[in-house]
Amino acid sequence: LHLLSVGPPQHSLFTVFSQFGLLYSVRVFPNAVVAGPGFYAIIKFYSARDAHRAQEACDRKQLFQKSPVKVRLGTRHKAVQDNTLALNSSKCQELANYYFGFNGWSKRIIKLQDLSNLEESGNEDIVAPLQKQSLKFFCALEVVLPSYECRSTGVGIAEKPLDKPEEGPLSFLMNRKITQKLAIQKAMTDAFQKLLIVVLGKTFLIVLEVLHFD
Repeated sequence: LHLLSVGPPQHSLFTVFSQFGLLYSVRVFPNAVVAGPGFYAIIKFYSARDAHRAQEACDRKQLFQKSPVKVRLGTRHKAVQDNTLALNSSKCQELANYYFGFNGWSKRIIKLQDLSNLEESGNEDIVAPLQKQSLKFFCALEVVLPSYECRSTGVGIAEKPLDKPEEGPLSFLMNRKITQKLAIQKAMTDAFQKLLIVVLGKTFLIVLEVLHFD
């Protein structure tokens, strides 16, 4: 998005472009010195189709300023499949809420296991952390789409070294909770990676990919 005379608030851009579909991110930057005064924005959609619709509808329009803006589609960079980054768990939830509704999907934790390398103690919840030890949790969960009779299972492992035992038991318990949460988030990301959402106009089809293990 080019030819912005002033730096518009991100919420103004969000209001305009979210009409065309779910937005991944909205960012505003000042022009480079060689380009003269002004601003430009980078707006990312989850769907390429929505991005095309927004470009066709908004290019050379005034939108939120007196002068027209120039809207161009970004160049698609070919990504190596093995290096493609997965959406994090919060983005997965945002996408699911948009297409299925807040009550149209759910997650269920199947197993949350403590794999921490810690000294045995009578109290499992309060353990004095030792040098070179770590917190480690394994999580298995499933994402459920009742309306589509679809379930997707994901797993995740999170580990956090305990480098500062002098911080005390309260800090240890907080780190334990954070590590548990991270394992759950990784499992959710893994589960959503196995779901393929095919958008067909105002309707969509869900396909569950089956993983083959050697």
